[in-house]
Amino acid sequence: MSEINLRQQTLKGVFWSAIQNWGSQAISFVIFFVLARLLEPESFGLVALASVFFAFLELFLNQGFAQALIQRKNVEAEHLDTAFWINFVIGVFLTLLGITAAESVSDWFGEPKLTPILQWMSVSFVISAFSSVQQAIFRRKFAFKALSSRSLVATLIGGLVGIGMAWQGFGVWSLVGQKLANAFAGVVVLWWASDWKPGFKLSTRHAKELFSFGVNIMGSQILTFFILRGDDFLIGKFLGPVQLGYYTVAYRVLLTISQMLYGTINQVVLPGFSRIQEEPERVRSALCTSTKLSNAISFPLSLGVAALAPELVLLLFGEKWTPSIPAMQILAFIGPIQLSQGISTTLLTALGKPSWNLSINFINSVTHVIGFLITVWWGFIAVAAARVVCGYLVVPIRMLMVKKLIQLKLTTYFNQFTTPLVASLTMVAAIFGVKYLLSGWVPLVGILGVSLGMAAIVYPLMVWLLDRELVGVVLDMGYSVISRKKKNQ
Repeated sequence: MSEINLRQQTLKGVFWSAIQNWGSQAISFVIFFVLARLLEPESFGLVALASVFFAFLELFLNQGFAQALIQRKNVEAEHLDTAFWINFVIGVFLTLLGITAAESVSDWFGEPKLTPILQWMSVSFVISAFSSVQQAIFRRKFAFKALSSRSLVATLIGGLVGIGMAWQGFGVWSLVGQKLANAFAGVVVLWWASDWKPGFKLSTRHAKELFSFGVNIMGSQILTFFILRGDDFLIGKFLGPVQLGYYTVAYRVLLTISQMLYGTINQVVLPGFSRIQEEPERVRSALCTSTKLSNAISFPLSLGVAALAPELVLLLFGEKWTPSIPAMQILAFIGPIQLSQGISTTLLTALGKPSWNLSINFINSVTHVIGFLITVWWGFIAVAAARVVCGYLVVPIRMLMVKKLIQLKLTTYFNQFTTPLVASLTMVAAIFGVKYLLSGWVPLVGILGVSLGMAAIVYPLMVWLLDRELVGVVLDMGYSVISRKKKNQ
């Protein structure tokens, strides 16, 4: 594929992937906001605790096959059929396992209310088994418009079901209903949009080819589970569902930002890097450009959340969620590196080095679990601090691997952080100035509105003063996407 065509496909992919992630995350956050007003912290804590169990079992559902299908240069019908039916069989097995093991898991956590929740949520394994290969095919083809439609429709339907049930007083079951409705609607839309249907061309050889690549992905995902879910597990076990509910809301804003950005870019950079994996100069250029663009968005959003957390929590969720504020402010500081490190991780996968990611994730998981075990006794705020500290510890290791793989100068790479960091810090200083001047005589909504307005002026201005080239790249991308969209109409 020529560089121009790849660039056009990538830009188009970013556009539709952004619609998918930003649209679904915006809808999801509004739904979360409504449910947080209607439900109590314990409901969120119970579902978060159940989600830890399901997130672990789900790792064994896809086995890295989706990434293997995207990364391969040539995919045969046997690859697709084999991956689909293996996922289906495992999905049925995990559903039965979840139903039968629910009571034992609930007893171990000391929460009998978990048993029926776990049993009903187990149905999601079978539902998810129908979507993995379909999504991989769409991503491989850069067909993000179909994925966008699927995500938006599923999120909306799931949200309407959840809000309706919460309004009728179903409590925690509102969240369960939301998740199941979301998953089912997503599968229906995905199959309706796809022209591929599974056949029965099963092959042991093709299964081994997928598994040889996917096993490292699955290993990395298992280790990543302990990084992303170890805190929920320990807080739920030792501090209870109410404290976990507070932590869940604290992490929700940052998680929404992370999924909006990383979900958008990661879906595109994996097939993009895979297409140019044999051209080192283009890989280096693509990595630096994507890193700078991601930083230009993630830095102001993350640091802005840290500065405005008190106003956001009180206005969006209400006073009952006040204990979540300090944890939200602390967790925001992991945001600036989450996206850039995610891109580097995707690069290693695209260039055929998933085993390197496995090594990094092993170190990362060990440090996180140790950090969580030490800090959980001081409460969920201390756990939040441990997550941030541990997140930064493995950055040098990952970057040394990237340097070795594509011969990238680290000074060149870290230069991509300078403008977003300086501009974001200036923006935060302006926000605190506004809060200091208006505090006491202007209501919270007024303070939040003026602060956001000031941020919207200061940050772009600083970027323009510090890096005109970055502004040019952003404008060029926007023009290319708009031109491409008009051309297709």
